[in-house]
Amino acid sequence: MENFNLNINGQNMEVSAEEDMPLLWVIRDLLSMKGTKFGCGQALCGACTVLIDGEAMRSCSLPVSAVGDQKITTIEGLSENGDHPLQQAWVSHVVPQCGYCQTGQIMNAAALLGRNPNPSDAEIESAMAGNLCRCGTYNRIKAAIKTAASNL
Repeated sequence: MENFNLNINGQNMEVSAEEDMPLLWVIRDLLSMKGTKFGCGQALCGACTVLIDGEAMRSCSLPVSAVGDQKITTIEGLSENGDHPLQQAWVSHVVPQCGYCQTGQIMNAAALLGRNPNPSDAEIESAMAGNLCRCGTYNRIKAAIKTAASNL
């Protein structure tokens, strides 16, 4: 076991973990933040997406030892009160059905809007292509991202 100093949602946290433990399990099991979800465990579905220095990353395949001093943002850190424009747009467009993938979808959308505050439909589709939704709410996701972009 090693000690890791992580900056998560603007707070410095120390955890003791194996160096190859996926960041997902550090977040969920060691730090008890349950918003980031386990989906496929192979970085294919996007349910485990977090932001690392503003970029969308799959936490299920990222060892905690690879994070270093980069800033990690989880869904809990996106907005203290759930009032981030993406979260509000998700509600107004009734995006989730089962909801399981939605934290990963929102975090991926946050990365997109962080680098491109006014994406086209094609740019949204391209950026979000790696996040899977079993319920097929892709059109509502795209509409919510466009609404959030207009409210940033």
